[in-house]
Amino acid sequence: MTCGSGCPIKTVIMNSTDDYIKVRVRATGRVQGVGFRFWTMKHAQCLGLGGAVSNMPDGSVEAVFCGVSGSVEEMILLCGRGSGYARVESLTILNREPASECPADFRILR
Repeated sequence: MTCGSGCPIKTVIMNSTDDYIKVRVRATGRVQGVGFRFWTMKHAQCLGLGGAVSNMPDGSVEAVFCGVSGSVEEMILLCGRGSGYARVESLTILNREPASECPADFRILR
C-alpha cells in the first residue's frame, strides 16, 4: 500500500531491539494555509510514525513525531524542506526524548 506521496506505508511493531524516540518540532515561515499539516501527516504515516501536528496562534506549526529513531530523523529532514507550497524558514527541535510507547496513529489536531 502507498500513501499520496507514493511512498509505502510502513507498519511499525515496537520491540526491545529498536531505538524509539519522541521529538517535538516547530516550523516557521509560510507553513499555514498551504497544506503543510496534511503533507506532514501523510509523510508521518508513510514512515510509520505516531503523533500529531497543529497550527499555532503565532503562525507556526508544531508537530510531535514518535517512532523508530531513523524514521523520526527522516521526518525531521523532510519537515525542514517543507511541502510544495510551504516555505520553511526555520525548524526548531523543542524536545527530544526516548520513547517506550508511541501513539498508534498520526493526527491533525488544529
